[in-house]
Amino acid sequence: MEARHSALCVEEAEDAVKELRAELAKAGITLPSLGLDPVSLAREAPCPLVELGRCSVQTARRLAAVLR
Repeated sequence: MEARHSALCVEEAEDAVKELRAELAKAGITLPSLGLDPVSLAREAPCPLVELGRCSVQTARRLAAVLR
């Protein structure tokens, strides 16, 4: 049962990354390193972490402007 729960968490995390990537793209923002954190994928629980990654100063400012 634990393995199934883990697979569902990974699927949910992947969906969240896709959704975030799509919404950022609508705002003209790309985070090249956006994805699942590989270290957190190795554990059973809790669900994997989303790695937002590194970005340029320009991208960080655009992201901050969108959030405002």
